Amino acid sequence: MSNLGKIFKNGIIDENPTFVQVIGMCPTLAVTSSAINGIGMGLSTAVVLACSNLAISLLRKIVPDEIRIPCFVVVIATFVSIVQMLLKAYVPALDAALGIYIPLIVVNCLILARAESFAFSNKPLPSLVDGFGMGVGFTLGLFALGAVREILGAGSLFGFVFIPETFNTLLCILPPGAFLTLGFLMAIFNKITKKKA
Repeated sequence: MSNLGKIFKNGIIDENPTFVQVIGMCPTLAVTSSAINGIGMGLSTAVVLACSNLAISLLRKIVPDEIRIPCFVVVIATFVSIVQMLLKAYVPALDAALGIYIPLIVVNCLILARAESFAFSNKPLPSLVDGFGMGVGFTLGLFALGAVREILGAGSLFGFVFIPETFNTLLCILPPGAFLTLGFLMAIFNKITKKKA
């Protein structure tokens, strides 16, 4: 069981997709203008990542190496379609806010990378845990980025305003603010994790 714990921790800290590997940046920078968008995108990606890792691991012995990437895309697209239908049915406001970025999960390099580097060569349970770990790490990264941008740019968190509008920094909720905030958060994350090492 300790090995599964290491695999899970790996996705959150050691190989965090947002702050260490710096992959999946398209949705990271595009939808994190608020904390709720960050959480929604992160959890959607986490569900797809965990389910596709499990499915790919189960299919790894019957899928020929020559066509593994197209097979990965079909598996991932299936789970993305399910997640998108669930969002449309139960959380339409979040679905509208995330827009085109939900279907783009199909080609998210984070999910394809984990399918290729981990799920295709490991057993189902470790692959599932890896998917959850990477998904939680990605969700935490998107939440942190969205929360900081929302607090500094709109003076609110989850829609609750607590900083007067005169102190808001519009730059933070604009695209350049996403890059700047991500850079600062990466520096803080790496400083903390290197200190522990």
